[in-house]
Amino acid sequence: MLLEIITPQKTVYSGEVTLVKVPGSRGSFEILKNHAALISVLTAGELKFNTETEGTVYYHTGNGVVEVKDNHIVVLVDFIEQK
Repeated sequence: MLLEIITPQKTVYSGEVTLVKVPGSRGSFEILKNHAALISVLTAGELKFNTETEGTVYYHTGNGVVEVKDNHIVVLVDFIEQK
């Protein structure tokens, strides 16, 4: 799956991942390969993703949205910093 993490200032991450966990407005949820298409509001919290080369990567995010479609995940947030 392709993950893109974007803030108003720049693209923070763009690469292949095997799992993404985001802080949804009604609780965190995971996105795996072939996930159904969705758009969801995100709250401030922990974003986690796994890659085959980097292992598990953690970020602290601000509010935003996530869109999932055809194994392409776009996370738009107002703030993000790596843990």
